[in-house]
Amino acid sequence: MTSAETAPPPPMRLRELVFGAACAAAVRAAARLGVADALDDTPMTAEDLAAAVKTEPKPLRRLLRALSCYDVFEERQDGTFAHTGMSRLLRDDDPNSLRAIALWCTEPWTWDAWPRLDEAVRTGDNVVEGLYGKEFFTYLNEDAPESADVFNRAMTRSSEQSAREVAALLDLSGAKSVADIGGGQGHVVACLLDKYPSMRGSLLDLPRVVENALPRLREGGDLADRARIVPGDVRDAIPVQADVYIIKNILEWDDESTSRTLRNVVEAGGPGTRVVVIENLVDDTPSMRFSTAMDLLLLLNVGGAKHTTDSMVGRLTAAGLKVGDIRPVNPYLHAFDCHVPA
Repeated sequence: MTSAETAPPPPMRLRELVFGAACAAAVRAAARLGVADALDDTPMTAEDLAAAVKTEPKPLRRLLRALSCYDVFEERQDGTFAHTGMSRLLRDDDPNSLRAIALWCTEPWTWDAWPRLDEAVRTGDNVVEGLYGKEFFTYLNEDAPESADVFNRAMTRSSEQSAREVAALLDLSGAKSVADIGGGQGHVVACLLDKYPSMRGSLLDLPRVVENALPRLREGGDLADRARIVPGDVRDAIPVQADVYIIKNILEWDDESTSRTLRNVVEAGGPGTRVVVIENLVDDTPSMRFSTAMDLLLLLNVGGAKHTTDSMVGRLTAAGLKVGDIRPVNPYLHAFDCHVPA
């Protein structure tokens, strides 16, 4: 780990930055090969690891040596390799695994899109439609089903992890109902129903999304008698009434789609309704490098954007919401606690 005193001088640092693609590709290769899963608590030689993951030993050693420069795996003096805190996150069985996210952020389409970032910056438009002739998610589902599957796994894993943190943060005492707007498979609403046994919950998302809602929320599940699954597009209408609306990580579209969604929530809830918006921010957070990179990726694929605190407050206020507390959920998510004025 470097400090201000030991960090490389600017010329070398810039050289390292322009080879950032090599680092991303190395993480992807390790994830796809299952190296972290093959390595347990006992350090292993490159030869033994290569036998376990069916690769050639010498290239694998080169891959691991490159990754160890970034503290993803550790190369020991005896030539063996050991886990680090980061390499363990590439294991599928780690409770905080980021393997699916690592694969999603390095999918084949990203390598086509990143070189066109200057074009996206000049025009303000996404480049994916120009590359593939289709809107991003249409392209994924029709032409890149394996990538779509990676996306779904990444979003599921991310939702599982952050939903527990959201439920721990929010005090919904006194509320009888909660609605998870654009809530995917329903991890947030499930965690909140676990926390509040007398509460009822609704999950609203696109039909193809809620078809895969958590079994716990569907007929026969242990939460089914308190859960309602509603197919629909949140940009068109919010056909759900609740005391509290949760909107997590979906307000990253173009401005018009974001504004329509917020207005729909305000209209559905009415005066006094509580609305909690949870988003990544690109200002004054511990996750600036991650969040700003995701912000640029959103520009490339859907023409969307991450928010600053001020831009998020501005959009919430313009939709008719009064913003109260703004609190961190974790190092990369913030919760905006709002209500519809009487």
